[in-house]
Amino acid sequence: MTVLVIGIALWVAPVFLNGNPILGALAKGLRIPAQLLTCIGAVLLVIYALVRRAAEPEEEAPSSPRATTPRRSRNATERKDPVMAPLPSEQQPPALTSWNDDVLAVIEWRRFEALVEALFAQAGFETRSQSHGADGGVDIWLHSKNAEGPVAVVQCKHWQGKPVGVREMREFLGVMVSHGLQRGTYATSSTYTSDALAFAKANGINAQDGSALLRMIRSRSPEQQAALLAVATEGEYWRPTCASCGVKMVERAPENGGAAFWGCVNYPRCRATLPMRNA
Repeated sequence: MTVLVIGIALWVAPVFLNGNPILGALAKGLRIPAQLLTCIGAVLLVIYALVRRAAEPEEEAPSSPRATTPRRSRNATERKDPVMAPLPSEQQPPALTSWNDDVLAVIEWRRFEALVEALFAQAGFETRSQSHGADGGVDIWLHSKNAEGPVAVVQCKHWQGKPVGVREMREFLGVMVSHGLQRGTYATSSTYTSDALAFAKANGINAQDGSALLRMIRSRSPEQQAALLAVATEGEYWRPTCASCGVKMVERAPENGGAAFWGCVNYPRCRATLPMRNA
């Protein structure tokens, strides 16, 4: 640094010495040493900067993308939702290889609807279903090759331990009337109350409970039964689908303790939950 300062001073000196004949001649003679000292000073300054940089400790390169994520302070307050703690493991139920009384209870609601739709397709109907979102009280539309538009509608209710009541039947009849249809089927994995069955019979509603559906399935050919079982047990048939988003839900447990339940993977945008049945 000193050599560079001296060189620069020798460059500037002729400006102040040109007024004196003797000193001006001396200043002209200093130009070559000034150039040399300036170059030497600049080189030394660069070498000093490189040596100092090399002497500084290098930061350890991150070994994985996770290492580049900034850590939060332990004292920082974080929002913890008590319903979003994932369970450590999710156990898959045994594979279903044949029809029995437990199949309808094990499969989730979306597989149940797909099974009912497949039953009507085997009967010769053209079907159209809606996988998720608001269905307007209709899960499956039934079409016939000999008619324009739907000829009947189907409502599915995958319930366990709770019978379908007359209120649900009245709502379904309202849907049929709004679409100008006189035929409709209500299918449930559960049962019906006596009032619901009486209302269905008086209004032309075909009420099928879990036992009736299983009898219908067992009346089909072995090939048809196998095809229906494949539909019912497709994919993760035991894991429920979010009715709003149409994606599989995940197991959740309250952080403060309590029973596990199913929650949507799109939380907190979607807060849909379903109770988890015991094994």
